[in-house]
Amino acid sequence: QEEVVESGGGLIQVGGALKLSCTTSLNIASAKNMNWYRQAPGKQREWVARINQMGITTYAVSIEARATLWRNIAKRSMWLQINNLKAEDTARYYCAIGEKWGQGAQVTVSS
Repeated sequence: QEEVVESGGGLIQVGGALKLSCTTSLNIASAKNMNWYRQAPGKQREWVARINQMGITTYAVSIEARATLWRNIAKRSMWLQINNLKAEDTARYYCAIGEKWGQGAQVTVSS
């Protein structure tokens, strides 16, 4: 049984928005950090957003003006919304909770 599962990717036009979900079987109330990373083709994986145990969010500069991250502890879920998508947002997006990673969700932004 997978512990961390991402969903919500797909093909989106430039200027559009995406909402990624991360659902887990883990008890996220005790998670120090819940992170999103992404990896574009031919590039290294990069960190994009984090929500800590206190619910404080932090974003990479590349998305901070366009992104919102939130969680629901009871639902064991976290969401990342990015608006005004750019071609460079194309990547596979991964949810990481502690040492547990999901398989990722592909996001392709087309012009």
